[in-house]
Amino acid sequence: SKMTVKAGKMPCGAPNVYTEVPDGGWGWAVAFAFFFVEALTYGILKSFGVFFNDLMESFDETNSRISWIVSICVFVQTFTAPLSTVLSNRFGHRLVVMAGGVLISTGMVIASFARNVVDMYVTIGLISGLGYCLSFLPTVTILSQYFDKRRSLVTAVASTGECFAVFSFAPAITALKEKIGWRYSLLSVGMLQLSIVICGSLLRPIIIREQEEEAVKAQPREEPTETKYMLENEQTRTSIESIDSGVEITTSPSNVPGKTKAEPKSEEPKEHVQMFVETDSTPPEPKTKLLDFSVMKDSSFICYAFFGLFATLGFFAPSLYIIPLSLSLGISKDHSAYILSAMAIAEVFGRVSAGWVLNKKPIRKIYIELICVVLLSVALFAFPFASEFWGLMTCSIFFGFMLGTVAGTHIPLLAEDDVVGIEKMSSAAGVYVFIQSIAGLAGPPLAGVLVDTTQKYSSAFYSCAAGTVLGAVFLSLVRPCKVGLCQQRQQQQGTEENTAAAAVAVPDLPDDFIEMDIGKAENSGKASDSA
Repeated sequence: SKMTVKAGKMPCGAPNVYTEVPDGGWGWAVAFAFFFVEALTYGILKSFGVFFNDLMESFDETNSRISWIVSICVFVQTFTAPLSTVLSNRFGHRLVVMAGGVLISTGMVIASFARNVVDMYVTIGLISGLGYCLSFLPTVTILSQYFDKRRSLVTAVASTGECFAVFSFAPAITALKEKIGWRYSLLSVGMLQLSIVICGSLLRPIIIREQEEEAVKAQPREEPTETKYMLENEQTRTSIESIDSGVEITTSPSNVPGKTKAEPKSEEPKEHVQMFVETDSTPPEPKTKLLDFSVMKDSSFICYAFFGLFATLGFFAPSLYIIPLSLSLGISKDHSAYILSAMAIAEVFGRVSAGWVLNKKPIRKIYIELICVVLLSVALFAFPFASEFWGLMTCSIFFGFMLGTVAGTHIPLLAEDDVVGIEKMSSAAGVYVFIQSIAGLAGPPLAGVLVDTTQKYSSAFYSCAAGTVLGAVFLSLVRPCKVGLCQQRQQQQGTEENTAAAAVAVPDLPDDFIEMDIGKAENSGKASDSA
C-alpha cells in the first residue's frame, strides 16, 4: 500500500502501520473475519430455538426455563463488555478473539453432555456467553479502525453474516437432528464455532502514524537557548584559564579566537552538554489506558448510552412473539414461519441500505439513525393493528428492514465525532454494551409479564414501542449535547489564551534591574548632598 510507512516484508504478527486510515487494504480481511464471527455468534443464538422442543422433552422442563439459557447467555455477553475492552487493550484484539472462540466451542461441546437445564445455564449461558463477548466486540472495534469513509457501509454489509446464518443454520441443524440426534448436533455446532479462532488470527493490529510526526523528526533540531548559555559559560571559563596563553578575556563566544590552545578544552564540554540535552529532551511514552472511564463525563455519550438502553427493548418482542401472535389470529404454523423468514430477509436489506446511505458525504449520520429509530417505533405500534396474514407480513417486513438499519449501525456510530470519536471507540463500546445488558436481561421477562397480565400479545409490542420512543428522545439529544460541550471547551481555551497573552505582555525584568535603579538613586542622592 502507498500509505504504508514501513516497506518490505513484515512478520505475520506485526501490526499494519499506515500514515492515515487505509479504508481498505488488510481491512477487507478483517471485514471477512467479522462476517463469519457474526454468523457463528449471533447467528447461532438466533437459531438456537430449533433445540427448544428437544431440550424440553429431554429435561422435562417448561418453555420459560429453557428460554433462560439464551437470556443468561445474552446477559453475560453484554454485561462483560468492559472486561472485553480491558483485555483487548492489554493483550490485543487478536488474542482475545481467539480465546473467545475457544470458550464458545468449549461451552457448546460440554453442553452436549448436559444432564439437566442447570448444566445448560453454566455451559452455554456462562462459558459460551463470555466467549461471545470476547469474540464479537473486539472484532467490530478493530474493523472500525481500518475504515473511515467506508466504515458504515463495510460494517453494515459484514454484519449481514448473522442474517445469512439464520437462513442456513436453522434448516441444516434441523436436518442434522433427524439423522444423529440433538446432542451430536449440538456437538457439531460447537466444533464449527471453533473456526472463530481462525477468524481471530486475521485481526492484525493497526497503527496510524501521522506524516507530520515524521516530518518533525526529519527536521534538524534547533540548539536550545539553555544549551547556548551553558556553552557560553564553558568558553568564558576557558578564556579566563588561558590568560597566560594570550587569549583575550571575554564573555561572548563570538570573540573567542578560533585557533588557540583553549579550543580543545572548549570542545569536550560542548559535546558533553549536547549529549545531555538530547537525552533529557526525549519525552516518555504515554501509558495506554485499559479502560477509559472519561467517556462517562461526556454528556453526548451518556445520552447515546440511554438511547441504546431503551432502544434495545424493541429488539426482542417481534422475534419472540410474532409466531404466538400469528397463531392467536388463526394463521397456520407454516405461514407463521414464512412471516419470520420474511423479517430476516428484510433485515439484510435494511443493514445494507443503512450502510449505503450513511456512506454518503456530506451527511449527519446521527440524524439518519434518529429517523430509523422513529420508523422502528412506528413499525412496533403497527403490529397490534394487524388482523390477518398479509397485515402481519407487511408489518414484519417493515420492522425487519428498520431493525436492520438500527442494529447494524448503532455500535459503529460510537466512532463518529458526534458521539465519542474513533480514539475512545474501544472503551466507549465496552461501557455502551454493558449498559445494554440491563435491557437485554429485563426486556423479554418484562414483555412476558405484560402478556400474562393482559392475556394479549399486543401489550408486548406496545411496551417495546414505548422503549424505542424513549430511545429516540435520548438520541435526539446527542448532537445538542456535543455542540454545547464543544462550545464550553472553546470558551475555556479562549480564556486560557487570553490569560497567557496577558502574562506575555508584561516583560520579564532582569534580577539586577531594581538594584541598578537603587544604585542610581543612591548616587544621585550623594551628589545632591555634596552639592
